[in-house]
Amino acid sequence: MMRRIADAVAFNRMLDSLAVKIDEQCPKGGGTAIVGIQRRGVHLAERLAVRLESLRGVPLLRGDLDITFYRDDLSMVAQQPVVHGSHLPFALDDKTIVLVDDVIYTGRTARAALDALTDYGRPRAVRLCALVDRGWRELPIQPDFTGIVVPTRAKDVVHVRVRELDGEDAIDIAEGEEEV
Repeated sequence: MMRRIADAVAFNRMLDSLAVKIDEQCPKGGGTAIVGIQRRGVHLAERLAVRLESLRGVPLLRGDLDITFYRDDLSMVAQQPVVHGSHLPFALDDKTIVLVDDVIYTGRTARAALDALTDYGRPRAVRLCALVDRGWRELPIQPDFTGIVVPTRAKDVVHVRVRELDGEDAIDIAEGEEEV
């Protein structure tokens, strides 16, 4: 059974709220960069960057990160993983990086992203932003910025839909499905 927990209006309100929180807690000027984790995190990061630029009145550094080969479960994910590539057109050194993903679950994606970031430099700080926190951590990693916390069961699947890939902005929970 699929249950909608956020429509497009609620989804965009979450992004607005996240942008305000990030603006309040991260350095101004060129000290902050937004980096989205492939795939949906990239689109969320881009939208957050636009909102932050509006709040701050200055351009924001932005990039995207592919963590495919940093995953500790790569052999379980796919025989032929899809690699999207990373694009970080700035030095990470001495920056506060806001790392953006759609859902935080076990914490393993965030751990892989932290490993990948260190190959590009040494940020001053990394702040994790997740649109949805569904619980069930396996690693001691918590987001600094969260759009919504949703209680789930282990077999539930959270589907974040973004208009750029899915034609709509929404968050749904498929109750009782196996993780894909």
